[in-house]
Amino acid sequence: MGQTAIRYKIWESDSVSAMKRRWRSLPSLILGALVALLVTAFWPLVLGGSGEQGMAIAAPLPMSKRPPIEMNVELGTVEGELKFTPAEFNFEAGKRYRLHLKNDSPMKHYFTAKDFADAIWSQKVDAGNVEIKGAIHDLELRPNTEADWVFIPARAGSYSLKCTVAGHAEAGMVGKIEIEG
Repeated sequence: MGQTAIRYKIWESDSVSAMKRRWRSLPSLILGALVALLVTAFWPLVLGGSGEQGMAIAAPLPMSKRPPIEMNVELGTVEGELKFTPAEFNFEAGKRYRLHLKNDSPMKHYFTAKDFADAIWSQKVDAGNVEIKGAIHDLELRPNTEADWVFIPARAGSYSLKCTVAGHAEAGMVGKIEIEG
């Protein structure tokens, strides 16, 4: 019977010391939980957000996947006027743009700006059921057609725009393109 009592005492003392160790680590567990809660709650603010967007933080989209800034451009008019509307364009380097080119006139027109085309990265041109990729230097739009040109300006500068159909630039179908930054 003496041996049973000794075993019980050893087990009892091990249990008490284990409980003491657990109680001593309890403040560490509470502190760790509080830190995790605070970091989760305030992480959007640390990153510069207002916290109103919610708790989820997404990685930024690559530039080629971000929604483009859209601009409408008319080449000529229904009455046959030879002009670009608008005739002046301002772009910012590094932003993604979509030019929606539309020719409602009774004749074909070109949107030609070779130096501008060399200063941008053309992602694509959508025309009808065709998507064109690669370097684009000018676009021909036949009467009553449309095309979308998606690009990202890369090099700042001033560039000239013109319609290269004979006599159109001389009649005033010219423009100016600025890339800032």
